[in-house]
Amino acid sequence: MKAISSHRTVLAATVAAVLALGAVSQVSAQSAAQQRRADREAAKASKQGKEEKAAVTYPNATRQEPGAKASAKASPKLQKMMKLYDDEKPAEARAIADEIIGTEAFNAYDHAFAAQIAAQIAYEADDANGAIAYLDKAMAFNGLDNNSHYNAMLMKAQLQLQEDKYADGLSTIDQFLSETKSQQPEHLVIKGNALYRLEKYPEAAAVLKQAIDASPEPRADWQQLLMAAYAESGQGDQAIAMAEKVAAKSPTDKRAQMNLVAVYLQADKYDKASVVLEKLRAAGQFTEDRDYRQLYSTYLNSEGKEKQAAGVIQEGLDKGILKPDHQSYLALAQSYYFSEQPGPAIEAYKKAAPLDDDGETYLNLARLLWQEARIPEAKEAAKQAIAKGLKKPDDAKKILALPAK
Repeated sequence: MKAISSHRTVLAATVAAVLALGAVSQVSAQSAAQQRRADREAAKASKQGKEEKAAVTYPNATRQEPGAKASAKASPKLQKMMKLYDDEKPAEARAIADEIIGTEAFNAYDHAFAAQIAAQIAYEADDANGAIAYLDKAMAFNGLDNNSHYNAMLMKAQLQLQEDKYADGLSTIDQFLSETKSQQPEHLVIKGNALYRLEKYPEAAAVLKQAIDASPEPRADWQQLLMAAYAESGQGDQAIAMAEKVAAKSPTDKRAQMNLVAVYLQADKYDKASVVLEKLRAAGQFTEDRDYRQLYSTYLNSEGKEKQAAGVIQEGLDKGILKPDHQSYLALAQSYYFSEQPGPAIEAYKKAAPLDDDGETYLNLARLLWQEARIPEAKEAAKQAIAKGLKKPDDAKKILALPAK
């Protein structure tokens, strides 16, 4: 008769850890939106006769600025559009923008500026595809100064990533970097993000490292993305080194510590992962079901750590944080069983078995009861196993055929 199945097989799926990546593309798009508001205000001031010399954001750009300004014919329409926008009447402002864009008598700047504002309105209305279409028009009209023109291109790339158009986003950011000659970290990160989403992990890691090395204070989500790129490209040592560095700087930051756990687990360094997780548990940072699952599954994938796993599971259940589901009770039962505690294992199996989709857990309970010479109980569990459904009921039938003692 078969022994109880190994916990390492049953719980293998619980070991996978995912780096807590930030929403890089979305955050970047929001930053670009803020820049577009600044562009709008600068243009508004210009039309009111308060022209201010804007700082050159892209001094190495290859594009020749057109030097165009708002035409006298379009100024009343532009001003009306801006007033409606400022008065928080976006639908009406967008309608005026469309009218300006469609008026052939207006110049390239009029058209481009109206498209720029319409893109902002569309973005604020969660119409990302509409915003991208307007940004295309703003650039095609070729009437904006370099700051606004390339901000439009940058926002387009970010929105494409946000909409899962990764190849398009990469093409746009490559064009942006080629034409602006920018080496700004925040721009390089967008390319790294696109490459990562396209599963070009070694290339993504190279670009992201360049961005982080160039930044005096790299953002946490950039570092998380680089760690993920390292891990996915088989550069586990680099991922670990970076995760350890970030975690050391932020010992109370749960995300940083869990990212370190993730890279340790991906490298099968279960002992190191459990040490980090235990520090979080001791600090009271185990507040979610998945925290307890991560620690107990880490112990169950380590040699001779079943007793520790049982303690973690029981604590999580007692605190009401770990869900009392089939997986939890099965892990508890197997933790007790493999740490030679048959009595508690039987009690845990009794809780897990009714929650299973089929009769396999009842069968394991029957096997354990048989091993403990509790034959009547073993037979009852075998009956429950057959009733609930088994792919191979032979073992259950053998238990039922045992002589009574």
